[in-house]
Amino acid sequence: MRARRAGPSAVLLEWDDEAAVSAAYDLLVAARTEGVLTASEIVPAARTVLVDGVTDPDRIRTLMEAGGVHAPSPAAGSLPTITIPTTYDGEDLDDVARMWRTDRAGVVAIHTGTEFRVAFCGFAPGFAYLTGLDAQHHVARRPSPRTRVPAGTVALAGPYSGVYPSASPGGWQCIGRTEAMLFDLENDPPALLAPGVTVRFVEAA
Repeated sequence: MRARRAGPSAVLLEWDDEAAVSAAYDLLVAARTEGVLTASEIVPAARTVLVDGVTDPDRIRTLMEAGGVHAPSPAAGSLPTITIPTTYDGEDLDDVARMWRTDRAGVVAIHTGTEFRVAFCGFAPGFAYLTGLDAQHHVARRPSPRTRVPAGTVALAGPYSGVYPSASPGGWQCIGRTEAMLFDLENDPPALLAPGVTVRFVEAA
């Protein structure tokens, strides 16, 4: 772990292992819930966690090096599992089937049989990077990105699955689509998916 100050009240924690980020995020959320840590924001990314609004930045390193909090976070434990009904008819479904050495039904079975976790959010409002796929099912991005991917597109890239919350350019492998609203300013919170949330895809009727 590397810790860098990011202004007067923030610390950026960095790891080489993405799995360590999820564990650290859970620990930091638990520490804040239990009152061990004061922080206004805990923001995970692929290999970093930004902890902002801390009264004692040096406390962060001590907490992490000591293993921090051993009890699970009540808040994290009470997070619901989000179910996303999906129609699997994406333009890249056959390509993904070939990469996975299966057929369309096999892709659907693997994708719906995976328990995903929101590792972090970014790229666009409401876009969540979902981890959970076995290494053998990681896929490369398309060699040439599309200029427009419709909102609701369910796609894969590298170790991640995701859903485009709005129409945008994109180079992920498109395997399906959903009617679920991923981002709506009328909702509180606006984003359907947040870091730490569990996500399940189900085949739409």
